[in-house]
Parts: sequence; C-alpha cells; structure tokens
Amino acid sequence: MIIKPTNHTAKSDAKRNCYIMTQHRIASAWKTYFFIFIVIAIMGGILPQYVAAQDFLSKKEKTKIIEQFVQNQMQGSRIPGVSLIIVEKGNIAYQNGFGYADVASKKPVTGDTLFELASTSKAFTGLAILQLEKEGKLKRTDLITTFIPWLQLYYNGKHASITVRDLLYHTSGIPSTSIQYYPESDADDALEQTARTLLNQPLNREPGSSYEYATINYDILGLIIEKVTGQSYETYMQQHILQPLGMNDSKVGVEKIPPVNMAIGYRLQFTVPTAHSPAIYRGNTSAGYIISSANDVAKWMNVQLGDVQLQGMDPHLIGDSHVPDQSVEPLDEHTYYGAGWLVQQGINKVIHHAGANPTFSSYITLLPEEQMGVAVLSNMRSSTTTTIAQGVMDIWNGKELEGNSQPDGMLKVEQFSTYVFVIVGGLGLIGLMLIALCMKRVVKQQRYRTALKGKRLLLLVIHTVLFAAGIILILNLPNILLGGMSWTFVDRWAPATIMFTLYSLLVTGSVYFVYGLMLLSTKKRLET
Repeated sequence: MIIKPTNHTAKSDAKRNCYIMTQHRIASAWKTYFFIFIVIAIMGGILPQYVAAQDFLSKKEKTKIIEQFVQNQMQGSRIPGVSLIIVEKGNIAYQNGFGYADVASKKPVTGDTLFELASTSKAFTGLAILQLEKEGKLKRTDLITTFIPWLQLYYNGKHASITVRDLLYHTSGIPSTSIQYYPESDADDALEQTARTLLNQPLNREPGSSYEYATINYDILGLIIEKVTGQSYETYMQQHILQPLGMNDSKVGVEKIPPVNMAIGYRLQFTVPTAHSPAIYRGNTSAGYIISSANDVAKWMNVQLGDVQLQGMDPHLIGDSHVPDQSVEPLDEHTYYGAGWLVQQGINKVIHHAGANPTFSSYITLLPEEQMGVAVLSNMRSSTTTTIAQGVMDIWNGKELEGNSQPDGMLKVEQFSTYVFVIVGGLGLIGLMLIALCMKRVVKQQRYRTALKGKRLLLLVIHTVLFAAGIILILNLPNILLGGMSWTFVDRWAPATIMFTLYSLLVTGSVYFVYGLMLLSTKKRLET
C-alpha cells in the first residue's frame, strides 16, 4: 500500500531542505571569510618584513655608493679626513668617518672628531642675534652705532646708517675684501680690533641696497653680542646656544691647547697635504670658529629641521633664521641670504651654507620638506666638501649624480703653482749658472768693464723698466685676479706653494736682472 504524503509533510521537508541549504551557504561564507582573514594575517606579517628588507637592501646599496663616492672625492682632492653625517626625520640615518684626523699618527676620523666649522658658524651667531631680539635686548632695525658708537662708516664720503639687519643679511655695503685686514690676535678685545680695521675702508655700496658677502659682518654681530650681554662672545654662545641645543662636545673659538678630539688642520704644499697651524684670529670667531663634531652637528641639523625638542629656546627662532631677505636682488637663482643661511626657494626649499678656513672646510645642506640634512666636515680647505654633500644628498634621494666629479679649484691652483715653481726654479738655476760663467770670464779677463753709454745705456734703461714692471705686476697679481686682495690674504688662505712660487718669481727675475747688468756693463775681449 502506498502512502501519499500529506501537504503538512511536504511543507516540513521543504523547510528542512531550505534550512540545510542556508547552513551550507553560511558555512561556505565563513570558510571564505576565514581564508581571506588568514591570507591578510599572513601577508600582514610577511609583506612589511619584505618591504623592510627591500628598504634595508636599498639603503645598504646607497651606503656602498656613498662610501665609494666620498673616497673618490677625497683621493681626487687630497683631503686627509672627512666626517659625514646624514639626518632624517629626527634620527641619524648614516654617519661615518673617512681618512685621518691626524695623518702622522694614523688617527682615524670618527663621529666625535672636532673640526672648525668655518663660515657655517655664522648660523649660530645669527640665531644668537634673533634670541637677543626675542628677549628685547636689541632690534634688527637698530643702528650698529647704538651699540658701537665709534664705528662710523662712510659711503661716497657721507656717513652711512648701517643696521643690525644689514649685518645679518650682508647688505651693509662693507666690501668682501675686508677679510684681508684681520689682525692676528688672541686678546679679549679681538672682535673690537677686527671691527676697527673698517674705519679706514669706504663702503662698496649704500647700506641696504644690495647683497655683498663680507665675513666681517658677523664679527661685528659678535661684538654687538658682547656689548649687549656684558659677556664674551665665547661665554655667551656656550651658555645660551650650544648647551641648550645639547651640543656638549662643541667649543667656541680656537684654543691654544687643542681639545683631545681636535683634528689636525692641513693645507696643500706641492700637492701634498701638510699639517699647518695658522695664526689665531680671535676677532673672526663669531664668523667662522665654532668647533664641532659630526655627532653634535647632527643635533644642530635636527633642530633646524624641527625634529627635536629645544631646551629653553623658542622654536620660532629657528624658522625665523630661515626667512631670507628678499628686499634685494638674489645672490643666485632663487637664492637669498637668511640669518647665517643661504635659502634657495624653488620647487623644493633648500637651506645650506659652505665654510672654508685656512685649514678646514665644511658644508651643511637641509631639505626641510623631507626632514633631511647632510653635513660634511673636513680638515683641509677645499670646495670638495660642497661637492661631497650635494652628491651624497642626491645619492640618498635616489637621484643621478650630475656634475659632482669636478676637481677641486684649490687643487687646480696648487697644481698650476707647482708647475710654475718647477719651471721658474729651473730657469733661476740656469740664470745663476750664466752669472757664474760671466764672472769666470771676467776673472779670466775674457770680458772687461765698459762704459754705459749710447746703445748700452738705452738697453740698460729698457732692461730696468721691464724688470720693475715685472716686479710690480707680480706684486699686484692678487689685486688684479682676486678683485682687490693682497699677497697677505693669499699667504693666510691659499696653499703654501703659491707663496713659494711668488718668491721663486721674484728671485729668478732678480737673477736675470743681475745677469743683464753684467752683460751690459762688460764687453767680450776680442782675441788678438
């Protein structure tokens, strides 16, 4: 007997089948979601590690390129030692020392090695001026005679009104050639001695009208700091700038007994780096003699980039120091001067400054938008520090190196001077041999004295005039080639070979002048 299902039974089966299908769908969906969750979890753990690994490898590769680049530049320019530091987002991204702080003892450069910062010191002095203005102790619009009444300077014979602002932005009209008159001094009033050298120098231009870089502007600012605070420049900067910034290993000014970590300074002599201890110019401290290390400069750069907390210093002062003076024509394309900084305003803002002392050089460059900075310190005067810093910045940012393999200009001058010295020295020796030969012939009576008249007298006058003209030309070469500089400036700031070459030119010229006199005043005896 067949039993037919009732309507009630059919409905129950349909409901059960629907429930079973629903459960299957839910289970299938959960499996799918669980699978996706597991994949995301796995990828979440692996992918960042993979990306990090790729980033690490990229930085490692960059580091290798940077190290090779720095070594090549040092070798090409003969620089004994370099300290390199890269900061990024408040951290030290890379630091390394290259070469020697002391070649004789093979003492390597480290992150703690101290260097003269040269003109990159100006930003410290600029910040101190802004700090004193914030405290109400001075204003940028104040005339410098408010603090230094005797510093009366003139333009076109008329008294000129120079402000603190003019000094800060190099628009004072003081000539750049003023650097050659710095007095050698370690006295407490050295800044005043330096400022007084301006009293006999007319201004090149009307104050506030245009830019002309003159390092003495910042020495006068240092003197103003002393007048306003009643402290020495060194003491004020140590207490109110370096210590608040945590730059505890840094110093202000050259010390007679150098610190333990101080690098030996070098200058080229016949293309070889030679240890040299220049005279102390304490009157130039506020423009070029902050002494610091790569590790301390890293703190300084991070402060400039706004990536560290300042201790007792208004952070707005840093930003203010980066605001350039655009009331005058730019010194370069889109580049104006701020409070101790060059500010390039293009697609990306670049803040930078170079420094060069007789035996040290430096370069600091900052990219505020990327919170990145590079500093290069070296223990020899060389423009290659700039080349290295700009090249390292490009490499770190993944850019192609462009124009970063140019030889150092100072080395070119040194090599040329060496060649001239060798040639002139050889000619001088030949001249001495000719004089000796002439004297020998006189002793043997092969030549005899004759009266200087007629043609011989005319030749003597021409000979003397040419010799005098040559001497005058040689003595005025720096004035002609360097726009008003002197041999004193060259002796202080240039490679030593140039002065040897100068002396060889003067001596050789004198040798041939004497030889000419001997020929003109004697006559060859005819054989009978």
